[in-house]
Formats: sequence, C-alpha cells, structure tokens
Amino acid sequence: MNVAFEQASKAGRWHMLSALTSPLALLAVALLFVFVLLLVPLRLPVGPMYWDIYIYYDAANRIFDGQIPVRDFFIPVGPLCYYLFVGWLTLFPNGHPVLLAHWSLLAITTPAMTALVWHVDKRSRFTAFALLIPFLIFALLPFDTRDMYAYPGSDGFGVYNRQVCQILYVLVAAFTFVRDRRLLAGLVAVCMGSLFFVKITGFLAAGLICAFALIAGRITLRDALIAAVAFMAILAGMEISSGLVGGYVNDIIVLVGLNSGTLVPRLLRALSQNFGVVLATTALVAVLVWADWRKLATQPGGRSSLFGRDSLWLAVVMLAGILFETQNTGSQAFFFLWPILLAILLKTGRIANRPALALTVSALVAATALPLVVRVVERAARTYVGAVRNVPLQESNLKTLGALNMRPEVQARSDNMLRFYSEHSGLYQDMADVNELPNPLFYSDFEFQIVYLKTVDMAIDTIRDIETRTGVRFGTIMSLNFVNPFPWLMERSAPLHITIGADPGRTVPLPGSAEEQAVANTDLILLPTCPPTANNKILYTLYEPALAEHRRFKLNQCYDAFVHPRFDKSLGLNIIAPN
Repeated sequence: MNVAFEQASKAGRWHMLSALTSPLALLAVALLFVFVLLLVPLRLPVGPMYWDIYIYYDAANRIFDGQIPVRDFFIPVGPLCYYLFVGWLTLFPNGHPVLLAHWSLLAITTPAMTALVWHVDKRSRFTAFALLIPFLIFALLPFDTRDMYAYPGSDGFGVYNRQVCQILYVLVAAFTFVRDRRLLAGLVAVCMGSLFFVKITGFLAAGLICAFALIAGRITLRDALIAAVAFMAILAGMEISSGLVGGYVNDIIVLVGLNSGTLVPRLLRALSQNFGVVLATTALVAVLVWADWRKLATQPGGRSSLFGRDSLWLAVVMLAGILFETQNTGSQAFFFLWPILLAILLKTGRIANRPALALTVSALVAATALPLVVRVVERAARTYVGAVRNVPLQESNLKTLGALNMRPEVQARSDNMLRFYSEHSGLYQDMADVNELPNPLFYSDFEFQIVYLKTVDMAIDTIRDIETRTGVRFGTIMSLNFVNPFPWLMERSAPLHITIGADPGRTVPLPGSAEEQAVANTDLILLPTCPPTANNKILYTLYEPALAEHRRFKLNQCYDAFVHPRFDKSLGLNIIAPN
C-alpha cells in the first residue's frame, strides 16, 4: 500500500512539474504579465508617427457613443481591430494606448495558440516551445521590424499590420504542425475570419497560403470546405444581424480606388525594405530544391511529392508575405516564416551524412529568422533602456494619450518649434500651398508628435474657457486633420460618416451628401495651424462647401475654429470673424 501511495505521489509531483514547465504555463505567465502592465500606469517614450494610435480612441469613442464602424463612419482597415480595442479599453481604461492597441489581438491569438501548442506538445515539448517563444516575442513587444526614425521610440503605427503577421503566424504554424483535422479546420476558420475583419490585404495573402496548402495536401478538401463553411457562416451571421459585411466590402472597393497606384513600384519597395530576409529565404529555397532534385527526378508521386516539399511551401508563404508588404509602411514582416523554418531545421538530422548541406541549410535558416528577432528585441531594448533619462510630457487634458516621455533635447526643441510655428505660420503656409512638408520625415519627428499633443492640450483649455464664459457646450467636435482626439478627450461626440485616420488621397473618399450634412451640423470644427500642412489644407478644401454657414475665428495661436451659426448669439460677435 505504501509503495503504491509513494508511486502515486511521485507520479502526481511529476505531472505537476510537467504542467508548471509546459509551454501552456509560459503562455499563462505571459498573459498575466500583460494584464499587470495594463493595470499599472506607465509612461512610454514617444515614437515616430505616434499619433496613429489616436485613431483607435476616435473609433472607441464613436463606438461607445453608439456609432457602428462602416455604417456610421468610414474606416481605413477592418472593424475587428476597433472592437477588440474597445473591449480591452473597457477592461483596462488606464492601460497605455500602445500596449492596449498591440495586445488587444491576444483575445484571438491566445486561444488559438493555446490549442495549437497543446496539440504539438503532446508529440514534442521542444517543438511546442520553439513555436511559442518566437510568437510571444513578437506578440508582446509592440515594435515593427524596421525603423522609421533615427531615435528609438514607441511604434504607434503599423499596429494593424503587426496583428496580421501574428495571425498569419498561427495559420502557417497550423498548416505545418497540426495533425488533428478538426483542430486544423477550426484554426483556419478562425484565422481567415479574423484576417478578413482586420485587414483585407492580410486576408488575401492568407488566401494564397490556404490555396497552396490545399494543393499540397496539408489540408484535405473536406476539411477545407468545413473551414470555408464556418467562415461563410460568420459572414452571413454578421450581414444578417447588422449589414456590416456588405458595407465593409463596399468600403474596401472605395479604398482600392483611392490606392490604385501601379503594383510594380510597391512591389519593388517591399522587396528593397525586406531585402535581407527575402534574399536569405530565396537562397534557402534554392538550396532545398537543389538537394531534393534527384529525389524528385527518381521518385514517383507526382503532385504530392512535388508540392509537399518544404522548399515550395516556404517559397509560397514568402511570396504571400511580399504581396502583403506592398501595402504596408510598418509591420512585423515575415516573422510568420518561422514555423516552416523550424520544420526544416527539425529535418536536418536526415541529412547528417551530408554535413556541408546540413550546415548550409542551418546557416540560411538563421540568416532568415535571427535578424527579425534581433531587430525587434534590439529596438525594444534601445527604447526602454534609453528612456531612463527621459522627461515626462507636461499636460493637463490628454488622459492616457499624454502618458509619454522624451529626451530632454526633444522637449527643448518642441518648446522652441511651438513658438516658431505660430510666429512664422506664413512660411509653412507657403510650403502647404505647394504640397510640401517641412521635411520628408515630418510626421516621424518626435518634436512634431510632442508639439501636436501640446497644441491639443492648449486647444482644450481654450475651448473649455469659452464654454465656461458663455455657457455653451459644443456637443460635436471635428478636426480637419489626420486624427481627431478631441471628442475622446473632452467626452463629446464625433460627427457621423467622417473618416477616421483621414489621409487625403489614401483614406478619404470625396464627401457625399451624408458627409457634407454631418459636417454642416457639427458644432465645432478645428483647423490646426502649428504648422499649416498640405494634408490639412486638402481636408479643408474637401469640406469647405459644408462649412459655408459656419463662422471662422482664431481659437488660439495654433488653431482656427469653425463654429455652427446656432452659437452666434451666445458667443458674441466680438470673437467671430467672417470666413
């Protein structure tokens, strides 16, 4: 009896130790780490194009206000991004904006990776860890794989693209390592459904991957049909309940029309920006094809023998990645190649009798994978370690959007430029008139991002002062700018039908009657002047007919304002100037 009890006790301790050291335990710790950091007030270093993150708050404010993406306002990407963000913002209202936006996708990828890793762990714990750890590096660190500025800083841009890459990682890992048919079909359905509603270019890249997986026999026709039916059921349910899908598809068509430049320049840009990983991957494909050439020539097997090779699988996924990157400024490009690279590494033991080949394959795998990981980890280290001496942004109205710090020299320059912009606005207006920015990296400049937040902070003070003095309340606020954080920061409403993330020529269709009526009904419309820019001038021109009845006045040194005529009497003619 004692022997049996002792054996049972040892078995129990072994199972507990196994569970505590399992990949799922690591995933649980990572998720706990995420929750803790979202509960703790944090200040992160400002980064290039940081204001992209404000789009999420514009969308969240509209959704909290009862507006529905696609139906009530135009969006530059899929609606799932914003709904996920709203859910996490509700749970963690004081979470840092960059972390909230980047980590919100964990609501989808964590269950998917849990199922995938649990399945793989039953066969090989090493393989399960080898799949999970790279995923966690990219899923936890909110950084792109390429720099947009010389100084290290937080990447508030490219979030949609990073999330697409993380979903593609799950999809590629599933096709490469999952052997359970039901689990594979379920993961494919989840990934394709998520990609469709995150970013359509990611969905198209995944479609290429899925099509080849079917041809190569990585998924059976029956299971592919099951996944397709599940995906279509999701779309049908959403269309019947809200009409969202039809409107979303229509918006995609509009966006394609706005971004209908030729593919070749974008393809060349994607190749040049990712030259290292594309070159290493192409070399690895060539080596694998050469190594398998004799086998393919001597072995019967036709399609399954040819298309089932890791070399062709790697080539197709790389091609899908290149096509996806043609539309991106920043992302975690190509890190979803790792599951295939891992599978290739695990098979090098079969060519141990050919050490030169095994060494070449291993070196090319490292040349493909390591730069991506090193780049993200290095960028995170430079940003966070380098922030030790940073100084906080001084503000009073920005909520968590102002939870930033910066180098002292950035703070000094932003103070100087804020004065310079207001004193020399004519110079920048002349630049705007010829559609030129002060410099090509203007929106990446940390100084610009800080100046923008300071001007928003000052504008809110001025608006509240006017409201206090006159007893009015501007219920709807619009900004003739790329972003519009005012409704979120002041707990007001944003006008219906207006684009969030307003980039003329890329995301702003010509205003129709609905948009013009919404602008005409807006209480307060703000035009930034520190400094004037070509994009803001274009936005003003687009909406100028709808502003015919509004009264224009100088809100402060960095903003002009257009106020609805219903406020004429309350505000007093002394502060109003004609258009």
